[in-house]
Amino acid sequence: MGSCFSFQAGITVLGYYFVRWRALANALASTGVSIGLTLWPLISQYLLDEMGWRNTFLIFGGVLLNCCVCGAVMRPLPVKPAATSLKSCSGHSAEGINLSNGNTPHHEAQPHQSRRAACFQTLQKYLAFDIFCKNKGYQIYTIGVAWMVMGFVLPLIYLVPYAILNGVEERQAAFLVSIIGFVNIFMRPLAGLLSGLNIFNGRRIYVFSVAVLLNGLSNLICAVSAEYSVLVLYCLVYSVSMSVIGALIFQVLMDVVEMDRFSSALGLFTILESITILIGPPLAGLLVDLTGHFSYVFYASSFFMVSAALFMGLSFCALVPKNKGTEIHKPTQENPFRGKYTEVPTELGPEKNDPPAVVYVTSI
Repeated sequence: MGSCFSFQAGITVLGYYFVRWRALANALASTGVSIGLTLWPLISQYLLDEMGWRNTFLIFGGVLLNCCVCGAVMRPLPVKPAATSLKSCSGHSAEGINLSNGNTPHHEAQPHQSRRAACFQTLQKYLAFDIFCKNKGYQIYTIGVAWMVMGFVLPLIYLVPYAILNGVEERQAAFLVSIIGFVNIFMRPLAGLLSGLNIFNGRRIYVFSVAVLLNGLSNLICAVSAEYSVLVLYCLVYSVSMSVIGALIFQVLMDVVEMDRFSSALGLFTILESITILIGPPLAGLLVDLTGHFSYVFYASSFFMVSAALFMGLSFCALVPKNKGTEIHKPTQENPFRGKYTEVPTELGPEKNDPPAVVYVTSI
């Protein structure tokens, strides 16, 4: 639970801190995962051999307590007063009138509202079910990533046992995971920097889909041969595609969802993703028990990754012509910048699209 609270808050606030360099910021923030992948297998193996599992868990808990320090360093976001909002100024609702008079915009609860309706509204607000039903891009991306992670985590779990079973020394097998993490340290910032270029605006989902496709195909290398040199080559290819996936997975989510609902969208996104992560490894273990071969785990991982990549890529390709057709026939919006990402202003100023002020002519 502690990891969930710190993770979601960190990812959400990162999207508000950065606008132009958001892709690079996401990549740099996820580099900590790569450092952990590099150091954790070697350190954990050493601590288990020297200090036992109890003291090892105590040390791991002390390291994780540093998340509290990182959370204390984060600055709160500047909140824009609702009185300067375009819709609160130009709208004719009672809420807008109250805001212009300086009163708080509290909604009075209807006395006849049932508990079921209140519960549904709460779930809709904080778990973004309404976005999932209305936003096709968010729907496709969430389903695709949830299906993808069923196979994405399998190589990280079964690579070391697979290598040990085929005669690789235990420390050398643990070093394979460190290779993946070491390559990620350098490749994730590079992937974030390149994906932040203007040429990739609106195309990051296709870059993400290609990376998922390559990641799935790379698992076939590991399934073909279990020699240590082949496993090292597999780790290099796998880590490159994994770097792009790790750098873009939340950036693409920020592209398909408005930032004012990103926190709720991230909640539903991570819930569905966690469910499939929970299902994937036990199914792979059952597959190993039935067949007696670890290679089938990597075939299964390739199936999940390749099918998810094709689903997301082709679905978004089919979604683009529909969006263009709706943009041609829809009327002009009151605020064309709604849904686009703009920096949080530090000083309040007049809105560009404010309605014209009323001028009283007192003399000619």
